Amino acid sequence: MRAERRGVFAGLVSALLSTGVAAQQKAAPVPPAQLQVSLAEAVRRSLDVQPAVVQARGDQRNAGASQRTAVGAFLPSITLGGSSNKASSNRYNSATGQIVTVPSNTSYFGSVGASVDLFDGFRRFANKSAASASADAADAGYANQRAQVTATTQQLFFTALAQEELVRVAQAQLQRAKEELQIAVNKFQAGAATRSDTLTATVDLGNGQLALLQANANLATAQANLGRQIGVDQLVRAVPDTAFPSLPDTMRLRTEVLDSSPQVQQAAANVRTARALVTAARSQYFPTLSMSYSNGYTGLDAPWSTTQSYVNNWSLRFSLNWTLFNGFSREASQVSASVTRDVADAQAADARRGVSAQLTQQLAALSTAYAQITIVGTNVAAATEALRVTQERYRLGAGTLLDLLTAQANLTQAEVNQVSARYNYLIARAQVEALVGHAL
Repeated sequence: MRAERRGVFAGLVSALLSTGVAAQQKAAPVPPAQLQVSLAEAVRRSLDVQPAVVQARGDQRNAGASQRTAVGAFLPSITLGGSSNKASSNRYNSATGQIVTVPSNTSYFGSVGASVDLFDGFRRFANKSAASASADAADAGYANQRAQVTATTQQLFFTALAQEELVRVAQAQLQRAKEELQIAVNKFQAGAATRSDTLTATVDLGNGQLALLQANANLATAQANLGRQIGVDQLVRAVPDTAFPSLPDTMRLRTEVLDSSPQVQQAAANVRTARALVTAARSQYFPTLSMSYSNGYTGLDAPWSTTQSYVNNWSLRFSLNWTLFNGFSREASQVSASVTRDVADAQAADARRGVSAQLTQQLAALSTAYAQITIVGTNVAAATEALRVTQERYRLGAGTLLDLLTAQANLTQAEVNQVSARYNYLIARAQVEALVGHAL
């Protein structure tokens, strides 16, 4: 009678669990990714659509326009004008105070003029130097944004790959839980296990199902984030590269980072800009010498008929303007430019120290992650063998179900650690590349 109860109970457990697993897998399918991209394609797409890169390219264009303006300040300003005037026949004679009548006519006037500053206290040279430094800063800023966006894209790409591998880990965990439950049911039917073993194995199977659902949700989130990064409104599957990169030469990186880092280059360009603006502020203390020339023609005949009777009027003018006092506005401008220069100097020095400190931190994380890959590989092999031995011991009655569940949990954690170690290394490598400013 007790054996019959065991058989009925075991059959109900097996039927219930198989139905529950099938229903759960059917109710929560993993949404298929509609687009697959490699790492290079993901980086290319993100550099085309990310606002930070678009803004950096706009800054480059603005800096180029400022450079042209600074050069154009050395060239004369040229104006061209013309007019026509038709007066009434009634005129006022100011000499006699009477209204006189004269023949009505139309007069035409045309002129061309040019003006240029001959001396302005070296302001144009200072503005040209500032514009050139601003262009260098914009170029460095663009390189920095490219590096940062590339690193972010790589991180999202590797996160999507890691989540996909964690789904496979969860699937393997669920499969092992099903096998353990089947072993517990078989032992219960044979009278070699208790009902508690089957219930415990059932709970472990449910935990495996929840872990798989969570892994699928994390994968969908990672693929959606990758899609947003590359500019598409859908899930994107990351296609892994076949070659796993090795550890770079860290000694060489440390010697070249302060010269190649976009952050350092941008800070140095900002210092040059600030120093040039100090010189431009000092130019207000000097006089400005300007020259202008104009040439005009006036006549009564329409210019499209003849200009032989036109009268030529021309003038050449030199002017000197020297502001001796303007309510201390020049002094305020000088102080403001000097403060900006001092701040830029401090920021550039801090940027060099910050890059050096970040490089130390990132290289330590990179070396640690690379060493961890070998360690967790050994842990996975050891946990796999331990699970095999524990399964056999439980099947033969020499071990407990708790030992089996512990061995399974150890293997699952070891596999999760292995996935994390591999992609932590790749993400740390991407961070170092962003800091250095080029691929390793």
